Amino acid sequence: MPRLIVDVMPKPEILDPQGKAVLGALGRLDFENITSVRQGKRFELEVEGDVTDDVLERVREAATELLSNPVIEDVVSVRVEEEQA
Repeated sequence: MPRLIVDVMPKPEILDPQGKAVLGALGRLDFENITSVRQGKRFELEVEGDVTDDVLERVREAATELLSNPVIEDVVSVRVEEEQA
């Protein structure tokens, strides 16, 4: 079955306390060159049949209406997962 990947991130103007916490931890672990972290969500959806433009559009609708909070988050990508060798 094809798998679709949906990535959701906080809107740029929204504070990201989880990202700040990760950034602080990276600094304490001597990862000095990392200057910013934003933490988001990834959803994996398996679909029956072929992935058509209509299927992608319906998944985008689901991502906007259910998988994300449109007040504070953006759906940044909806894509077909590449098959692993």
